[in-house]
Amino acid sequence: MPDPSHDFSVRLAETADDLHAAQALRYQVFVEELGGDGEMVDHDARLEQDRFDAHFDHMLLSDRATGEVVGVYRLLTSDRAAEVGQFYSEDEYDLEPLKSSGRKLLELGRSCLHPDYRGGAGMYHLWNGLAQYVAEREIEVLFGVASFPGTNVETLAAPLSLLHEKHLAPKELRVRSRAYQRMDLRAPASLDRRKAMVEVPALIKAYLRLGGFVGDGAFVDHSFNTTDVCLILDTKRMNARQKRIYAGPNGE
Repeated sequence: MPDPSHDFSVRLAETADDLHAAQALRYQVFVEELGGDGEMVDHDARLEQDRFDAHFDHMLLSDRATGEVVGVYRLLTSDRAAEVGQFYSEDEYDLEPLKSSGRKLLELGRSCLHPDYRGGAGMYHLWNGLAQYVAEREIEVLFGVASFPGTNVETLAAPLSLLHEKHLAPKELRVRSRAYQRMDLRAPASLDRRKAMVEVPALIKAYLRLGGFVGDGAFVDHSFNTTDVCLILDTKRMNARQKRIYAGPNGE
């Protein structure tokens, strides 16, 4: 349930200042906190940015009391992807199963919350904003890369193996990593599933609770200091309970 100590607003970025606020929060989380980097990262201005930003919608979560942007989501529809020539995650995954499906797609990325707002109502409000965005545009499949911190795959063997065993996407939605890193690194019989699930990042677990799947293979992103999986959420496969979690109390 929403945390009564914060009053939030959710909106799409409209101005250069809005975009800079999103990029500044991303710098704090992805560069300073997680050790990432990139060709267009501006360390002097403390902005995490790339060539895709101009084509994405940027959903902003703000604390009404301070006006500070405390959460962001980056959103790219199929139509906007055509403008840039690709989806962001196509550098990491072969998305042909999704692109050839004929269904309306939405790529999600760069999701993050300010450290002071994690574990509270912030993500709840971002999810509600996302649900409204999806409904208005009649999106059918949501997808995007989500990350484990670090690039040592051996330390991530248990949670990656669990995702492969229990949450692999059905064949018609099963994208594949281009620099293929197998995920089935532990035999199912040897897995402590409860412990492995504890090691799965909160954002990935949130997608799994909604009925999400993972693609085939991980992608080790050395520039961002992460190990990525591709998450896929088919809105038609969501059951009634999952739809309530996703859309909130005002959802359909």
